[in-house]
Amino acid sequence: MPGPLYRDPWAAREAWRKSPIFSNKAMFRNMFPGLGTAIVAFTAYVIYDDFFAAKSSHGHPHGKEHPKTLAM
Repeated sequence: MPGPLYRDPWAAREAWRKSPIFSNKAMFRNMFPGLGTAIVAFTAYVIYDDFFAAKSSHGHPHGKEHPKTLAM
């Protein structure tokens, strides 16, 4: 016989539901594929941007010589 002996004729057709691939844990883990990689990549980008990227100024210091603008 190819598989276990089933007394219920529909049991063989329903056996796939008990496969570990379709468990709640596996379904939850695969709900957002690539989320872990994206979080690691974004964290690395933020760390690089905050600590290693050159901070550039736009040419002049902010002070009294900076013109005041009226907010509308």
